[in-house]
Amino acid sequence: MIRMLVADDDSLVRLALTDILGDAPGITVVAEAADGAEAVELARAHRIDVALMDIRMPRLDGIAATERLRGLPEPPEVVVLTTFDLDQYVYDALTAGASGFLLKDSDPAEIIRAVRVVADGQAMLHPTAARRLIDRYHHTTARGTPDARSRIARLTPRETEVLALLADGASNAQIAGALAMRESTVKAHVSRILATLEVGNRVQAALCARDAGVVG
Repeated sequence: MIRMLVADDDSLVRLALTDILGDAPGITVVAEAADGAEAVELARAHRIDVALMDIRMPRLDGIAATERLRGLPEPPEVVVLTTFDLDQYVYDALTAGASGFLLKDSDPAEIIRAVRVVADGQAMLHPTAARRLIDRYHHTTARGTPDARSRIARLTPRETEVLALLADGASNAQIAGALAMRESTVKAHVSRILATLEVGNRVQAALCARDAGVVG
């Protein structure tokens, strides 16, 4: 059972999301928050597997809340909610540790799928906006920086191949098919890649790969 927290300052949106998720098999909403600060408090009080997080909220916004959630001893995965005109906020949320983002007008089935995907340790980024967001707003360092290159250099050649596909948005199953390996082997490679690169999730690994020039 995936234990959910829903955080949105709009009570109607929060109710709609709770209803959508509550009706999905294998998912239960155990907490609801009206702002980021309350989300962090509730995550400390309950075991949360996935938090569905709005970006713009009072007291503590979704970006800051995501960073605090990911810093907890048992951090939940985070999926942020946004609209197209909030691209910079989405990028900031991803670098804060979110495993993905959705548009607020996403189909209910897509929201449910995103929750299941990130609960399984993978990333879920809106397909038409993901590459544009990362490419356009990855300002923190120039491409090919020494820090990124030095971290990538610690990987084995096979891990680098896996990272390149991961950074292009491939799922574990797609990576397994492309590299002719078992999906369980891909998962093991991804775990080692995250540890070696000292990042918290696949999105941050992809950003590191782009910094190092591993992918275009």
